Amino acid sequence: MAEAPDWLSLLGIHTERFGDVVRHADLDARVPSCPGWSLRDLVVHLGGVHQWAAHAVLQGNPDLRPEPPAETGRQGLTTWYRQHASHLVEVLTSAAADAPAWTLDDRDPTAAFWRRRQVHETVMHVWDADNALRQPRSIDPLLAWDGVLEVRDVIYPRQVRLGRVQPLSRSVYMVATDVGGDAVFGDGESIVLHGEAEVLLRLLWHRADLDAHVPDPQTRTLLSGAITP
Repeated sequence: MAEAPDWLSLLGIHTERFGDVVRHADLDARVPSCPGWSLRDLVVHLGGVHQWAAHAVLQGNPDLRPEPPAETGRQGLTTWYRQHASHLVEVLTSAAADAPAWTLDDRDPTAAFWRRRQVHETVMHVWDADNALRQPRSIDPLLAWDGVLEVRDVIYPRQVRLGRVQPLSRSVYMVATDVGGDAVFGDGESIVLHGEAEVLLRLLWHRADLDAHVPDPQTRTLLSGAITP
């Protein structure tokens, strides 16, 4: 991206948007992109992730068991989610960007890591919620492309490091047709994949149909692995 986004502003916008979805939605609706989950489960997950990220900044470690909601009806769950989202925004606003924090990336042990990570986490789960309600809205292409780069630089290497996936046997060279970006995943001979930034991002997070968007069977096999959690 040409210049750094205002991550704190984006985090406020997208957590508010997620809260709005929760306030009006059928919480029993199934979430196709998160197999086995209802929208209620998705809300509890994201609220817990917000708690965990705030703890990682304040305490400098990942050792937190998130507080579950006392009520799981629409009003109670909305209030619970908004409280923890607001707390996260407050923590990240109060902390200097270079303040020390436990993170998923040893190369960037700062609060700024969580500003970006929590925006991408929330954006993806807003998409999940909208999709569960059959009202998916597009993700901003530049933001989506930054999400692709985050997967390349942080998420995929961590999956390999934790032994959740083997390193790609061939590299996948992704080319975004709408933002002019390109990114290489893995080493070795490249397989080229063109697509809009949002589609590429959702492919990486297993939220797009591989058969519909990836014509090459080898590439489909590579992307079907746990490149992301």
